[in-house]
Amino acid sequence: MSQFDSNINVKALGKVAVLMGGDSAEREVSLMSGSGVLQALRARGVDAHAFDPAQNALGDLKRDGYARCFIALHGRHGEDGTVQGALELLGIPYTGPGVMASSIAMDKVMTKRVWLAEGLPTPRYVWLAPDRQRREVVRTVPDELGLPLIVKPPREGSSIGVTKVRGYSDMQEAVELSAKYDPDVLCEEFIDGEEVTCPVLGQGADARALPVIRIVAPDGAYDYQNKYFTDDVKYQCPSGLPDAEEREIQRIVLEAYRTLGCRGWGRADLMIRASDRKPFLLEMNTSPGMTGHSLVPMSARAQGISYEELCLRILASAALDTPPRSKGD
Repeated sequence: MSQFDSNINVKALGKVAVLMGGDSAEREVSLMSGSGVLQALRARGVDAHAFDPAQNALGDLKRDGYARCFIALHGRHGEDGTVQGALELLGIPYTGPGVMASSIAMDKVMTKRVWLAEGLPTPRYVWLAPDRQRREVVRTVPDELGLPLIVKPPREGSSIGVTKVRGYSDMQEAVELSAKYDPDVLCEEFIDGEEVTCPVLGQGADARALPVIRIVAPDGAYDYQNKYFTDDVKYQCPSGLPDAEEREIQRIVLEAYRTLGCRGWGRADLMIRASDRKPFLLEMNTSPGMTGHSLVPMSARAQGISYEELCLRILASAALDTPPRSKGD
């Protein structure tokens, strides 16, 4: 079944668990995403139920007869390959990329290494392992990347633990904040320009990029608070970018998605450098937000896909890395 086929047999989807909550720093956002997905699927007649891995053993999914899972978890133990691996062992198809793609995409340093190996554009960076977070090392980072620069945990999302560093004196504090969320720290070249995001649906040659969204945040502060709890951020979709620019962003995003081995759905975040309009990939989200402020539903709507239809299509794409062998094999 194509992910762009609206004729989905709801009964054939079986009993569905919407995985939400979890134990990551993004638990609150995940509960909002999962609640929206659950309501949408039920509105379409799906036998869907909430399931919080922080409160229930994943083995209960098998015991209770779930046929597939919609992963609405964010962050660690949700989109880093761990829950995907557990579902592989249980033999329960799930939404979004598989184990390897999820684990690579969750780690922004590993993602950069893969993208750079394939010639895809991403900002220059310095990786600070725990033994390289001494003051004498940290204070040299701006010499390599320039100022301002971005400091962030490589395995968190939703802008948690992120600092825009404007001076040498701010570096150590920024690194210490980031290290509260991840033992490793990613220091990244700051790209001065416009922030955009572009979702993808599908797999392989059939994957398609949805419309690009341009993000206009107050004072450029697209942080956790502004992402989820205020209406101060302006989202432009259609983006208003020149057609050729939008198509180039979509091309790069599709290549980035396929290079990581993603399937089902995802969303890439990028910066467009003001000086020459060159796009730079920041990260690939493999379990994007589905809240009232979230961007994949917004982009899908611009393509004529309702929130309920989007949730149903993503659910219908649920798969396993290794399909179970038939008993005759």
